[in-house]
Amino acid sequence: MSNLAQARVGLIFGTDTGNTEDVGEKICDELATMGISVDMTNITDIDESYFERHDFIIMGIPTWDFGGIQEDWEDQYGMLNSLDLSGKTVALYGLGDQLGYGDYFLDAMGWLHEIMQKVNANMIGYWPTVGYDFEASLGCSPDKSHFFGLAIDEDQQFEQTDARVSHWVKQISEEYGADQAA
Repeated sequence: MSNLAQARVGLIFGTDTGNTEDVGEKICDELATMGISVDMTNITDIDESYFERHDFIIMGIPTWDFGGIQEDWEDQYGMLNSLDLSGKTVALYGLGDQLGYGDYFLDAMGWLHEIMQKVNANMIGYWPTVGYDFEASLGCSPDKSHFFGLAIDEDQQFEQTDARVSHWVKQISEEYGADQAA
């Protein structure tokens, strides 16, 4: 399956305020313009079979306060850790507030990235840190050159969300195709 339009794509999100779901809908809308349909589901409504049914899985997670994991994701910790995602491609997006919580920006995405690596997911969709102003993040590389997925700040940079989503969706589509061709 070398092209994303032929893949079974799932998008999983967890949210308390609705922002992570809203960004997920934007991602699905952008993929739809490329002829790609997405099965978008709340993390509370999935089990292991969800991962079996999809070739490519996009996961959206917000960071709460001082690096906290959104509760619905935390509740699924055991299930996530028991997965074997060998042969599955995963991309992440995370929401946070880089100015209000600049020492913990997107820490939850880092938590999820670590789990996905442990369960052998093939990770794509890394995103540059240029244009963000934060002190520390578990959601980015040690050299702070890239995030482990799309970084969204609906509190401080909401006006950039649509453009970032559009660019990232093109990026993951290309990366998925290149990954499958390899």
